[in-house]
Amino acid sequence: QAQIVESGGGVVQSVGSLRLSCTASGFNLGYYAVGWVRQAPGKEREGISCISNGNGRLYYVDSVKDRFTISRDNERNMAFHELSNLKPEDWRVYFCATEHAPVGFACTLEPQTYNNWGKGSQVTVTE
Repeated sequence: QAQIVESGGGVVQSVGSLRLSCTASGFNLGYYAVGWVRQAPGKEREGISCISNGNGRLYYVDSVKDRFTISRDNERNMAFHELSNLKPEDWRVYFCATEHAPVGFACTLEPQTYNNWGKGSQVTVTE
């Protein structure tokens, strides 16, 4: 059974850092694009980064560019999201999601594209 589990969230002070991990099981993550999506209470989900399979092309939304870094380790069936210089507006639940895609196909920041989701990891940023 395909499963995605996020970990690494927590409470951090403003300008601090966190590393989120995404562990996939039941399928080979290497054949999938990976996206990170976040959501605030009562708000729509926002795609913030993605990494394609194959050549590992990266895309970021402007609000996190130069602060967040997405990566993947296909041998470990995992993906990661390094969050640095965190701001109070980054206080969200962060989801890892995957989409089966042709090798090298560009990934997308659109949340509706993804069909496998984890349950999310809370990131709380304090002043």
